[in-house]
Amino acid sequence: MYDQKLCIALMSPYGEARLTCEEEIRLMRKTGFEGFFSGWGNLDYLKRCRTAAEECGMLYQSVHAPFGNARKFWHGTEEEAAASVEELIRCLEDCAAVEVPIMVAHVFIGFEDHAPNERGLANYEKIMIRARELGVKVAFENTEGMEYLDAVMGLAEGYRDSVGFCWDTGHEMCYNWSLDMPGRYPGRLIATHINDNLGIRDYGGVITWHDDLHLLPFDGAGDWDGIARRLADFDGPLTFELTTHSKPDRHENDKYGRLSPKEYLAEAYARACRLTAMVKRVRAEK
Repeated sequence: MYDQKLCIALMSPYGEARLTCEEEIRLMRKTGFEGFFSGWGNLDYLKRCRTAAEECGMLYQSVHAPFGNARKFWHGTEEEAAASVEELIRCLEDCAAVEVPIMVAHVFIGFEDHAPNERGLANYEKIMIRARELGVKVAFENTEGMEYLDAVMGLAEGYRDSVGFCWDTGHEMCYNWSLDMPGRYPGRLIATHINDNLGIRDYGGVITWHDDLHLLPFDGAGDWDGIARRLADFDGPLTFELTTHSKPDRHENDKYGRLSPKEYLAEAYARACRLTAMVKRVRAEK
């Protein structure tokens, strides 16, 4: 028995196999996972996930908000920015409707811009205010555009009751130059996206989304002893975000796609247990 619930992202399809959200949640529970997170989609989809979670005794840990319009918060037209804010507010409202406690969100998408501005901060503050009203927490995730995350997390100091940080261990390696992201926002960690990575492939340091692999833990270059030490002070669910699909012209994830859903989830659960045991040992040594 571990001290923390082990959760995993809904991922279907696995290779050639496609599962409904209900089938996937049931299989995750049979494998040993105790919770999951989903994408947004629409309210009907979230209701299906909630019903399956209750039937299986699973924690519905979070909903991942859409992020394709994140740049527009800062650099879109007034109409684009307003529509992007409304999209995330609707996602928050749907989280509240199905009693999901956390919405995970990106604050930026892209690799060229490095200039957060007051307009974008004002737009993200609208999300924070609505989250407080609804009683849903927002966990802003480390991705590309660290300047934007720094700015938003600075603003969120005034919303600590409703805003925190989601640590993606793989993104830290491929988007954030392996900087200590939880240490950058001390006391703010409320969610995790745990996965492995190979870092930034380009020798010149050029970052692209092709480096964002979401490998199983211990299959990449991650410092898992260091990750375990940093997780030791976090008492929430340990949530894994993984994929069986390789990025274009890359093949690191191909081996996962050759496994059946049962085989892949069994391997993911074994890796999750291995990491959790490491975290437990770190705590025991303190």
